Amino acid sequence: MAQNKVVLITGSSRGIGAQTAQRFAQAGYAVVLNYRQAKKEAEELQQQIQAIGVECCAVQADVTKESDVSELFAQADNLGRLSVLVNNAGILKQQARVADISAERFMQVMEVNILSCLLCTQQAIKRMSTEQGGAGGAIVNVSSLAAKTGSPNEYVDYAASKGAMDSFTRGAALELAEEGIRVNAVRPGLIYTDIHASGGEPDRVNRLKHKLPLQRGGEPEEVAEAIYWLASEQSSYTTGTLLDVAGGL
Repeated sequence: MAQNKVVLITGSSRGIGAQTAQRFAQAGYAVVLNYRQAKKEAEELQQQIQAIGVECCAVQADVTKESDVSELFAQADNLGRLSVLVNNAGILKQQARVADISAERFMQVMEVNILSCLLCTQQAIKRMSTEQGGAGGAIVNVSSLAAKTGSPNEYVDYAASKGAMDSFTRGAALELAEEGIRVNAVRPGLIYTDIHASGGEPDRVNRLKHKLPLQRGGEPEEVAEAIYWLASEQSSYTTGTLLDVAGGL
């Protein structure tokens, strides 16, 4: 068990996180799933992954809370050495203009989308850093092309949180490079996941896809492949990079 390569993926009960978990499982990684409320979905995914012959656990944790994050990583330790962290947890609120975004909503989006990234990265450093006895590793943050577009009239708070994630990615990458840890981010564009329903428009991708050079929305599997590549040895000379997976936008 101690020789397992372990990946921990936050917010991995559905969408991009779930597809990423399946991609790493196919490559033989032991997988730590994380969920906050979707226990049924997480446990079903856990069973699917275990069915292909790799170890997997599903851990309930609110990744905005330090105590929950500490316990999440402690449970990951039971599967072996942490090799990869994917900071995927994120929320989107109802579409709104800037004037109508409450301070409470803004802070909640920031906590889930970027504070969680900080807390989980800190725990990963303790396990990966060569200066702390680790063997190195890779961290991939799931940002969004909203960081570049700003999402006017829809999700400026969400876009701001992802802009913060981009800055965090760059700074952490430069800080941790000499400790054997690579840090990169993917920036998905219009992807077919149910996060759009959270924003009040389930069919948003279809409404906007014709504005993209590729003239279509993306699939979660396509983002998962990019995440896997950034975490793999195939990208061993890549750190501090923001990889857009956005159909040319």
